[in-house]
Amino acid sequence: MGADRTADAAAEALGLPVRLIGSPGQCNDIALAHDLIDGIDADSALADKGYDGGHLADRIAQSGAGVVIPPRRNRKVQRTYDVDLHKERNRIERFFRKFKHFRRVATRYDKLLANLMAFVKPAAIAIWLR
Repeated sequence: MGADRTADAAAEALGLPVRLIGSPGQCNDIALAHDLIDGIDADSALADKGYDGGHLADRIAQSGAGVVIPPRRNRKVQRTYDVDLHKERNRIERFFRKFKHFRRVATRYDKLLANLMAFVKPAAIAIWLR
């Protein structure tokens, strides 16, 4: 059986998790993005090209945050973004690498999403406490 479940996360400026949502692996990244950012107060939202969607960018802008999402190459209207600020996104990538220290989370042996999240959340707490 393949890896058919993932954990999506919103992280703060230092790369610490703020919100974790489990999703089926075959689900597109942007599908749960609205749930991920609801109620989070931020100056800007950094994400990769997988989150490049007009409806998400509009929602982020309505919340008063800056949209720092690079546009996909095939967009008809290319949106501008702060390239220097987008380089800070590596902190989020480093957060996901910290999960690799937790073998059960990194290898994703759990077949059920609920079981995966039962280990992802304590791992996130351990990352906060370091």
